[in-house]
Amino acid sequence: MNRLEILDKVREEAEGYFDRGEFFCSEAVAQTINNLLGKPYDENIVKMASGFPIGMGKSGCLCGAVSGGQMALGMVYGRVHGEAMKDEMFPIAADLHDFVKEEYGSNCCRIITRQWTGDNFKSPERKRHCVEITGKVAEWVADKLIENGKIEIEG
Repeated sequence: MNRLEILDKVREEAEGYFDRGEFFCSEAVAQTINNLLGKPYDENIVKMASGFPIGMGKSGCLCGAVSGGQMALGMVYGRVHGEAMKDEMFPIAADLHDFVKEEYGSNCCRIITRQWTGDNFKSPERKRHCVEITGKVAEWVADKLIENGKIEIEG
């Protein structure tokens, strides 16, 4: 697959997990990127993302898709005990933050979704909005991994 095909597949996979109710935002991003990477982590890795949906346990703080994206970046750029921090980790994590802030005006779930305050996903518009953010974050992470040579593509 070429770059655009991979990015489309990643976005659709992440959106599909959320849209079908299989995962929330953070879980969908983490699962999708783990899949893209060839599952270097057991599927239980998604459990680490389960506390972050709807702004960290429904508190409305940091967008769950952003949290999932940061965890996904850690799958590639993170470290284990005894290792030095990889030079790429902080700049790429900051870039994800800045991307979402530019796209949606904030990284805060309650700000990004303020027009649906109190809705609790009852409206299809709110769910669609969050599904879209989830897909865009997964796509952004995948694009950076391709750009940085962490995912190989054809041609």
